[in-house]
Amino acid sequence: MRAMMMGMAALAALTAAQPANADTVSDWWEFSSRIAPYMAPGGTPEQGRALTRASLAMFEAVNAIDRRYESYLGFPAGDPAASQDAAAATAAYTVMLHHFPAQKTALDDSYAIAMSAIAEGPAREAGRLIGEQAARAAIAAGGIDPALQATPYRPRTTPGVWVSTQLPQIETYMVTYRPWVLTSADAVRPPPPPALTSERWARDYEEVRLLGGRTSAARTPHQTLMARYRQAFDLTPSLRLAADAPGRTPVQNARMFALYQMAFDDAVLAMADAKAHYDFWRPITAIRNGADDGNDATAPDAGWTPLLGTPNFAEYPCGHCVVAAAHAEVMKAEVGPRPPGGVRVGSLAVPMSAVQVLPGWDDWVRDVSDSRIYGGVHFRFSNEAGEQIGRDTARRVLERVMRPLP
Repeated sequence: MRAMMMGMAALAALTAAQPANADTVSDWWEFSSRIAPYMAPGGTPEQGRALTRASLAMFEAVNAIDRRYESYLGFPAGDPAASQDAAAATAAYTVMLHHFPAQKTALDDSYAIAMSAIAEGPAREAGRLIGEQAARAAIAAGGIDPALQATPYRPRTTPGVWVSTQLPQIETYMVTYRPWVLTSADAVRPPPPPALTSERWARDYEEVRLLGGRTSAARTPHQTLMARYRQAFDLTPSLRLAADAPGRTPVQNARMFALYQMAFDDAVLAMADAKAHYDFWRPITAIRNGADDGNDATAPDAGWTPLLGTPNFAEYPCGHCVVAAAHAEVMKAEVGPRPPGGVRVGSLAVPMSAVQVLPGWDDWVRDVSDSRIYGGVHFRFSNEAGEQIGRDTARRVLERVMRPLP
């Protein structure tokens, strides 16, 4: 895969291309990722695709100038002498301004800084025009499918019996996006969770009961730290390490970020579909009601509390595990399973902590899954199902789009 990604473009385009800084793409992806969280609270469904659209727009713009890969949007080739920096910055800026007009000042200032570093002239203007065109094409792609209807969540209860009035944090519209690559939201739906009367259910129930409780004596201090550290992980250090490697080109980096975001979107779409379909209970509910599951091997604990707060949506499959596995597959294709410098992961949950370094991508996926058990919010079988969704989704993305040209 890496060899294919380094394939030669046509000699004419290679010799005529305007020199560019590969960091421009990375800088605008990172800047856009900081703008995107402003969609919460009160964000719109379309804002949920903003970062992917910005990444896709940068790819299409730079790939139009340095034609090395198949276009995802059918975007035409452009002037090979155009500025790739101007094209990438304009593409990301235009998409983000469309989705986050309230951030216009920050976006305008950053765009002015980026463009001031590029010499005025025909190359900059050509790049700017290509970037604007790519942004318009990306904005029109990957949104909500009007043919799909979001079904409102209805809490299950017996008539007259109280049930929590807090609605799930996973919005119903999340299963109505158009997939980037998957044929449908249920294309990689996992099989059902194990029967409550099964040996597997009892084994995984007992594992999280022992390791995931707030006062667990079986969990080590390091495991407790990792449960908290990985609540909101940040792969930016690894992405920047990959993007800054010697010899990387702007179009390679733009492709990496676009694939990374598209795999994320489709994997999350599949995860939301599966959670809504199975509506499986969380450990806190299962363990407090262990006497009612029909399995004599599950010891009930009416006062059991998990280490971490339980997310307010269905348990199966594990969402963290879905995302970790999807991103790992994309990055293994980019830098190999055990990249030089290791896998570098930060934490948004513990923002003042150091970056953690792990030997390889599979190690990281396993550790993310383990951390959700230590936190008391997932069962082992749910983690395994989530990992499989992430892997299957990412592999389809890698196999089907933005393939190297001959």
